[in-house]
Amino acid sequence: MALRRELAIALRKADALDPTAPPLADGTKIQIVQSNLLAAALRVVEHWHPETQPQATSIRASDPATNSSAELPNVSPNAADPALHHALSRAAYETARRQRVAHALTPLLAGPLAILSFPAVSPAHLKAALSILAPQAPGFPAPTRRANPGYYDLAAQGGIQKLMLLGARVEGRVLDGEGARWVGGMAGGLDGMRGRLVALLQGVGMGVTGVLEGAGMGLYFTVEGRRAMMEKEEKEEKKGKDGNEELGV
Repeated sequence: MALRRELAIALRKADALDPTAPPLADGTKIQIVQSNLLAAALRVVEHWHPETQPQATSIRASDPATNSSAELPNVSPNAADPALHHALSRAAYETARRQRVAHALTPLLAGPLAILSFPAVSPAHLKAALSILAPQAPGFPAPTRRANPGYYDLAAQGGIQKLMLLGARVEGRVLDGEGARWVGGMAGGLDGMRGRLVALLQGVGMGVTGVLEGAGMGLYFTVEGRRAMMEKEEKEEKKGKDGNEELGV
């Protein structure tokens, strides 16, 4: 409870930094999970796409506009009913079970695990959370005793000492601990992260353009030099023939 309290305080402070952005503190959850259940859930999230499945009937039994005598043709107690395509359906289970490729987070799914989930990507909130759960100076310093004395309670410190940052999953991409800190250390929040990504892609594009231009210029100079050499040899050969003809005459 002490750890959740300190985490909530830090996340609310992160909410206050940008009043125009939607608050994320109330939607951020930390919970202990079972590794085998998490592995199964990750396979479903990764490989199950309900939007590609046949849609269920548009008639909803809970809709007040639905008549009590209306027929619901796609509702049945059969678990294999194709109309049932939620994440806990038989179709989702079979799709995940057929996947033989291990998830990128599988190596981390060993032993007791705690997961911190955010409703949206926010480097500022990730930094605030890491400063509480896995502090590391200078980028992610723990709060001072004067600013937050509750952080140094025995209960909070006992919980923090049992935690170790293993990795993260951001926008579908799996990162190690250093990668998670890299995202949390981005200045400017999500816009800053997008700006860095655009700059990185532009830098790669300019590098490729420079290489292609260099190769093209090299090829041009090589061909031009060869042409000049052939013209010079042709002129010398022609001059030699003219001299021989004059001597023969």
